[in-house]
Amino acid sequence: MSLPILVAVPADVRAFENYRWHATPDTYLKALTRVAGAIPVIVPALADEFDVAALLSRVDGLMMTGSASNVHPDRYGVEPSTAHEPFDPARDRLTEALIHGAIEIDLPLLCICRGHQELNVALGGTLATEIQDSEGRMDHRAIKHEEQRERFAVRHPVSVAAGGALAAIVGDDEIRVNSLHRQAIDRLAPGLAVEATAEDGTIEAVSVEGAKGFALGVQWHPEYWAESDAASAAIFHAFAAACRAYASARADAPRG
Repeated sequence: MSLPILVAVPADVRAFENYRWHATPDTYLKALTRVAGAIPVIVPALADEFDVAALLSRVDGLMMTGSASNVHPDRYGVEPSTAHEPFDPARDRLTEALIHGAIEIDLPLLCICRGHQELNVALGGTLATEIQDSEGRMDHRAIKHEEQRERFAVRHPVSVAAGGALAAIVGDDEIRVNSLHRQAIDRLAPGLAVEATAEDGTIEAVSVEGAKGFALGVQWHPEYWAESDAASAAIFHAFAAACRAYASARADAPRG
């Protein structure tokens, strides 16, 4: 019987009850356990305290989550403003190291929402903030509602790039997604390919060019409906398959 796959998940830093917490929303963790069949490993945002490369050598995949915080604009050469807030610099330091480390060893990589933006910044791209205020742009922000199911409801279509990495998972047809964001990719990073766009031109999915395995970023939230939405489930199943293949190849590799 094969061992379950381990997937690293970066933590956000939060202040609560006089403590500094390193935490991750359970919707991401449940998507990994229930749909991908993986064991999540929450990684504290303490990148200066441990060897990130050593951690990545012990897991079978890396999933970058969404968050209420944004990548600090200093990391992509833009003057910070209140429109860019809130920030989580400890997470920024961790996720940049995780992304570069994962790409270097071809570790399966799934980047969601903030993670999608982190991937673009880590590879040299930039972000635009408050995109709903730009001419011709849709309002991609979550609606105000007490029920999470309503906030995360599938609301708009994206066009999937024919023949791309995402199309191989969900097909070339248009799919409907649940994007909840006010920031988006501005300048696409070198080494990323566009996999899906919204009707207003917003880049909704990317892949790492030349990656030997799974390396995908999506601006929407497949984790929320991974148990019921076909496209969301397909993304997690494909990620899980890539993680299992990675684990199997590593187990079969000769030991020096």
